[in-house]
Order: sequence, then structure tokens, then C-alpha cells
Amino acid sequence: MKFSRSLTLPVLALSALALAACSSTPRADNERGGLRLPSLTSGSSDHRPAGIGVNSFLWRASLDTISFMPLREVDPFGGVIVTDWYANPELPSERFQVTVYILDTRLRGDALSVRVFRQERAEDGEWIDASVSGQTALDIENAILTRARQLRISTQD
Repeated sequence: MKFSRSLTLPVLALSALALAACSSTPRADNERGGLRLPSLTSGSSDHRPAGIGVNSFLWRASLDTISFMPLREVDPFGGVIVTDWYANPELPSERFQVTVYILDTRLRGDALSVRVFRQERAEDGEWIDASVSGQTALDIENAILTRARQLRISTQD
């Protein structure tokens, strides 16, 4: 009896996660057993593949673009990637953190949002929040979009 009780909470948690990942928006996908599953043979390369909840090209391109930074949180169903703090070895007195939001299942410029945070090390060794140019986030978004387009083109050959 103890064994089955200890499994109840994890099973409920996994069930809740599975339900939360389901989309309530209508899609032109195959229906199997009452669940709407994406077609793996669809001609559209912008559809949502089984396994992740966002555009696969944007997802892969985001991971590729920020691959030099350690990852802290990765949510392929919600489309969120959060890096841990990263300090360039050439300039250890400042560090950066990046959060990438993938907002759509289509490969579009407005389906992506990047937030960049920066800190500088004070004389006492503490990290202090510092400003970041808006161009920095835009440059990262553009690099991700360029990489996503390259990935899409490479799958059409």
C-alpha cells in the first residue's frame, strides 16, 4: 500500500503536465483516439511536430544561437529558454543572462521575443544590475531567425 501511495503524486503531476501541454486551439491535424496529434507527413514545415509545443525551427535555432551559455530552464511546451549567468572569459567583470520566448508555431519574426539581462561586478565583489542596449536583444533575435530560416531551407532539399 505504501508503494502505490508514493506513486500517486508523481502520476498526478505527470498527468497534469500532459493535460497542460494540450492545445485548445483548432488545428488541421490527424485525430487519433480523441487526441489531436500533428501529422508527421504534412507538407507544411511550419507545423508543430510531436514532442514540442512551438515552432521546431525557432526552437532549434534558439538553442543553437545561445549554445555557448549554460542553460538554466528549458520548456519546449511553453516555448521558454532561460540561460544561467554567463561571463565572457575576456571580460569577467560583467555577465549576461538571456531569456528566449517562442510565441507561435509559425516561423515568423513576431513569434520570437528575447530578453537580455546584464550585471557588472562592483568593487566589493557583488553583482549589480546594469543597463542593456535594446539592440542586443534585437541582434540575438535576428541571429535566431536567420538560423531558423537556414534550418528550414536545409530540410526542404
